[in-house]
Amino acid sequence: MSDTEAILRERLQNHLQFIYPNEASASLVSRIFEIFPAPQTPPAPGSSWSERDSVIITYGDTLTQPGESPLSTLDQFLERRVGDAVSSVHILPFCPFSSDDGFSVIDYLQINPDLGDWNDVSRIADRYRLMADLVINHTSAESEWFQNFLEGKSPGRDYFITVDQEEDLTDVVRPRASPLLRTVQTADGLKSVWCTFSHDQIDVNFRNPDVLLEFLQIIRRYLDAGVQIIRLDAIGYLWKEIGTSCIHLQQTHEVVRLLRTIVDYFAPGTVLITETNVPNRENLTYFGNSNEAHMIYNFSLAPLVLHALLAGTSKHLKTWMMSMPPAPIGCTYLNFTASHDGIGMRPAEGLLTDLEQQEMVETIRRSGGLFSTRRLSDGSEKIYEVNTSLFDALKETNDGPDDYQVDRFICSQTVMMSLEGIPAFYIHSLLATPNDHEGVERTGRARSINRKQIAYPELQTKLDDESSATARVFRELVRRIRIRSEQPAFHPNATQFTLHLKSHFFGFWRQSMDRQQSIFCVSNLSAKRHTLQLSQLNLIATDTWHDLISGRRLNDKMGTIAFAPYQTVWITNRPTDK
Repeated sequence: MSDTEAILRERLQNHLQFIYPNEASASLVSRIFEIFPAPQTPPAPGSSWSERDSVIITYGDTLTQPGESPLSTLDQFLERRVGDAVSSVHILPFCPFSSDDGFSVIDYLQINPDLGDWNDVSRIADRYRLMADLVINHTSAESEWFQNFLEGKSPGRDYFITVDQEEDLTDVVRPRASPLLRTVQTADGLKSVWCTFSHDQIDVNFRNPDVLLEFLQIIRRYLDAGVQIIRLDAIGYLWKEIGTSCIHLQQTHEVVRLLRTIVDYFAPGTVLITETNVPNRENLTYFGNSNEAHMIYNFSLAPLVLHALLAGTSKHLKTWMMSMPPAPIGCTYLNFTASHDGIGMRPAEGLLTDLEQQEMVETIRRSGGLFSTRRLSDGSEKIYEVNTSLFDALKETNDGPDDYQVDRFICSQTVMMSLEGIPAFYIHSLLATPNDHEGVERTGRARSINRKQIAYPELQTKLDDESSATARVFRELVRRIRIRSEQPAFHPNATQFTLHLKSHFFGFWRQSMDRQQSIFCVSNLSAKRHTLQLSQLNLIATDTWHDLISGRRLNDKMGTIAFAPYQTVWITNRPTDK
């Protein structure tokens, strides 16, 4: 045994002793080595990410075409329309499922045949850094594990959490309004099982180390298929301890640290990202001491950008940004403003007042948006997320409708892609997809409003029509993504400093890690024209300054710059040639 392996075994044993104090940790370590017998080839030296990194988020069947698998159609779209503008693709759950559009997994080791097969997944992974979901908190009620639980058979007989109906569970933090427990008939009589999200999504019991080992087998399969980014779905709820909130418990964090140790050694270059749709302070804990997630979702960004553009003020966005710490060394943020789940409101708690949230909700309601609630410990319900396409959420402002929907929307995406971290674009944002009310009516689920399936031939027609909103948004966003990818100051870990401008502006300064390039990112958040004194930016007099987006050269560094409604500038001293 090498010294490196001996150190690794000791680290794994320390993790496991904390999680499972009554188990033989040395035996568990040996079983982990059976799953991961040897390290994969390490990646080339250098950072795990750069300014060239950005992500597309999509379901495997968002784009459809007669006669071919949806994953093949997605591959065509990526090759022909996106190319190397982005580096990574997040294909949302692609396994057989029973509900929640993939997040109620029946079999983690299979590809949903309605999407394609493992070859389709690996083909996309050959050209892009592939992100996949590890739905780690729960499994489908139709899964083999749960069916075996009902019958008292293994594997599965002891994979789930049973609770006495009389237990006091009022402290448990809930993301849903449905009852927490589901009573089922088993071979051993009636039992109540734990269901954080829905009664078709049964929480697995990580107190049983065999459950952990099952998920390590799944991770190994994903790595073999070319997955390089593993998204730990709903990870915050993993460990349950009656009498506590059952969220963010120390055992949960230790499981994340264990997974980090495993992938860093056996699959170097693999990125763990935690999905924790919670208030900002709680979310930040998943960096740990640079030993948990490599990347966390920047959940507060979405509601704050939306509020800023609907209210026409950077007040709260700026306050939040000033309080955000830089990501630790070896870590970064994943920035996004829209996703398959809608826009979470919990991350806005403590950042927006109740009145401001209510005003934002009413504006989105006028634009056709819907809302999902969660149940509080006192039995009341509160809005958990806004269900809407982001394009339609920005159809009007708190002051009413106007003609700036496309400009306002492009502004939202430009702000997002300018910030410290890696930008992630939901495919329906890239395509300016409106609310899908027909989908909601068909499924009965509010989240379907932003999960539309699109016929690929129809999409091709829209993208070829330069006057369509789809073409205008897609063309301009891809252009800006490409510009961004050439700027060292947009490295995910490059310096970021908030500018103190009037509230209708949102501005910040990025500087490359070698200090050679600066970019001043300033956006007009309002439907009015405004003028900015360039002296407020402190442009170095000996440098030549350009706006990367418009190509305009700024000759008078003490002059002014006029902003159209929702215009963004990237003022730099080192312009790209592209």
